[in-house]
Amino acid sequence: MLSKLFKFFLNAVPRPILIKVSYWIAPLIAIYYKGSKFTDPIDGKSFRKFLPYGYGKQRPNVLSPSTLSLERHRLLWLYLKEKTKFFSTPQKVLHIAPEQCFLKLFKKQKNLDYITADLYSPIADVKADICDLPFEDNSFDVVFCNHVLEHIQDDKKAMNELYRVLKKGGFGIFQIPQDLNREETYEDFSIVSPEERALHFGQYDHVRVYGKDYFDRLRNVGFTVDEVDYSKTISKDLITKYCLVKGEILPVCTKN
Repeated sequence: MLSKLFKFFLNAVPRPILIKVSYWIAPLIAIYYKGSKFTDPIDGKSFRKFLPYGYGKQRPNVLSPSTLSLERHRLLWLYLKEKTKFFSTPQKVLHIAPEQCFLKLFKKQKNLDYITADLYSPIADVKADICDLPFEDNSFDVVFCNHVLEHIQDDKKAMNELYRVLKKGGFGIFQIPQDLNREETYEDFSIVSPEERALHFGQYDHVRVYGKDYFDRLRNVGFTVDEVDYSKTISKDLITKYCLVKGEILPVCTKN
């Protein structure tokens, strides 16, 4: 019953409203699901199970009751913690469409000069179009832009903007929903209705499904791209405990 109600809200309520409402509901859900079987590595809290999530067919045991993180968020957190100096050295950070699971934690980091931006998000610091960012060239040591580009028709322009504002020697991580069984990205801009987009691209507000060529799209604007399968380094037990997906690729992009 709860999963059906949750799916209804995902599909019926605009995302900015969902974000606002979630701040009130999440603490209650965390109490209800408290347990010891699964752990969210972002805040270290454990639960008897995670919530299902998905706009179409829902994936079971995915959404953390405390941070509201998904599998990809938890994988990114582990990578940043174990393989980078993100939490230990001074960094100027731009976070496009900031995820709630990271927002408060990143803001508390004393080593981070942390700026968030988005055109619609009610929790972003700066209202900004990703295709025309209001920042100087070479401004940021780190740029995050996760699950955004699949919403943007002119994704090349957006990628160019991400490249422009990143400092030389800096890195960005730009996660997207990706079908690694596809050699080429599927997009058709004549498909405009929410129903048809959901049918073709998996979600009502997506404009494409990225294939393996996503990494080359990033390389074509100048990035050096490391296709990191970080889940390979994580034990089976921790994959299960943290509710991760094996085989998800982290596109770690650097500007040389």
